[in-house]
Amino acid sequence: MDIFQALTMLGGLSLFLFGMNIMGETLEHSAGDRLKATLGKMTSGRAAGFLTGCGVTAIIQSSSATTVMVVGFVNSGLMTLRQAINVIMGANVGTTITSWILSLGGIDSSSLWVKLLKPSSFTPILAFIGIILYMSCKEGRKKDGGMILLGFATLMFGMDTMSSAGSGLADIPAFRQLFLMFKNPLLGVLAGAALTAVIQSSSASVGILQAFAVTGQISYGAAIPIIMGQNIGTCITAVLSSIGATKNARRAAFVHLAFNAIGSAILLGAFVLAKTLFAPALLNNAASGFGIALSHTVFNLMCVLILMPMAPLLEKMAMKAIRDSHVSDKAGERYCSLRSQ
Repeated sequence: MDIFQALTMLGGLSLFLFGMNIMGETLEHSAGDRLKATLGKMTSGRAAGFLTGCGVTAIIQSSSATTVMVVGFVNSGLMTLRQAINVIMGANVGTTITSWILSLGGIDSSSLWVKLLKPSSFTPILAFIGIILYMSCKEGRKKDGGMILLGFATLMFGMDTMSSAGSGLADIPAFRQLFLMFKNPLLGVLAGAALTAVIQSSSASVGILQAFAVTGQISYGAAIPIIMGQNIGTCITAVLSSIGATKNARRAAFVHLAFNAIGSAILLGAFVLAKTLFAPALLNNAASGFGIALSHTVFNLMCVLILMPMAPLLEKMAMKAIRDSHVSDKAGERYCSLRSQ
């Protein structure tokens, strides 16, 4: 890989992140009020909260945005902590839809109908429709629709650019050694968490992993721990949004972090145990974009299946970690009453 390929990859990464950001922000802006109303009304039961979180996140393509909305609802008293837990679990599953869309780029077939499913086939058409809507319409849904289509086209173009430029990395010994190092599951988790915390999007982080998968140097044994770490790193957005908020809002952010951290710890332990005892040959196979999307989905579903029955325990943990300061509140009230005398 020469300097020009490196710059091409950097440009592709920039377009990918920009497109995902534009698409997510416009989707949230366009359907924001309706989605907030849906979140507020359809979260009474455990299943309803889970499905609502899953659906809203699939629409706006960002679990971070959904969680930030949930923190805001809890902060304003429109949603209880128990309701927030169910929505957060649903958001973790809904965010996997992005990786499935990105995995369509790996489809290889001579069939015309199958080729039409590839993003490289329909992205130019979406971009053309998007620019017409954006330039010909004034403020409104049509203009937002144009921005969404342009954002999607930009992120897919960036993804293809990254994949094309990254294919040369397979010939670099240092790159191969880097991903051999990530076969240590703990290092993989830390790398995934760090990358996702920096770009504040697990969907984008998984997309970058899928782009690097074209090199053939990333095995499932290295990719799966990275995916686990990505789920931990995405919590940084909710944590930042809870700073200065009410105690219940901070508890919602704590639950999001605890849910992802505990789920990752349990499944990482199971992964290491299976790898040590059975040494499945699959873990040494090169990961594909489709395989990464499947691993991402299965991991999140397993976290929900394991931890959903433990939702009351997560709530108790949050209550104990962030306690109500009755003493300080009473002292503050007494101080105010003394000043008013």
